[in-house]
Amino acid sequence: MTSQADMQPTRKRIAVVLAAGSGRRMGGETPKQFLPLGGRTVLEHAVEAFTHHPAIDEVVIVGPAEHLTDIRRMAERNAWLKVSHIVPGGRERHESTLAALRLYEDTDVDLLFHDAARPLVSASVITRVAEALLEHEVVATALPVVDTIIESTDGRVTAYPDRSALRRMQTPQGFRRSVLRHAYALALADPSFRTTDDCGVVFRYLPGTPVHLVDGDERNMKLTYPEDIPLLERFLET
Repeated sequence: MTSQADMQPTRKRIAVVLAAGSGRRMGGETPKQFLPLGGRTVLEHAVEAFTHHPAIDEVVIVGPAEHLTDIRRMAERNAWLKVSHIVPGGRERHESTLAALRLYEDTDVDLLFHDAARPLVSASVITRVAEALLEHEVVATALPVVDTIIESTDGRVTAYPDRSALRRMQTPQGFRRSVLRHAYALALADPSFRTTDDCGVVFRYLPGTPVHLVDGDERNMKLTYPEDIPLLERFLET
């Protein structure tokens, strides 16, 4: 029988907040992670969800190179003692992931990657990912699909997939560092490599490694368009 002591993590848990995106679809000059939301920036909400969580040992912020000084000032102002590194990311999402992976090249840690544009991630979602990493090497956060989804070509419906088997992916996504590093080593050797998330890299290049799912949260929505701000504001008030 597994005891409580047996379930305690033997590896550090590192939260990586990915904040290097330009947020072009928002349409403004200010990257969306620096926009105000409920009296704070979007980035501050995202980072503090992890700095306040007891299961997280360290936080890494990967930001735009031209805004690193601003992020460092933000960290000092908020006394984010768990923030261990603030590093520049890349133009593509996977380049930011690799920047964080390089920080722990020779260390056996668990990594939770989270989009800064999801400012309202809850403590319960973080807990579910952290606990799942005790037993699983790769963990994804997802929600069921409630709308009817179609496939189309040239403006015509070509298929109605079974939505009971479909999920909407969120972050954080959790990994044993060694597994994600191995997946990226294979991916970077592939001239046709393209990805939108890190679980997809493992799924494609390490097909024998299961991606375990935990429940997400509707409040954990991604800020993508200007009209998302009022909805996030309402979520903050509830």
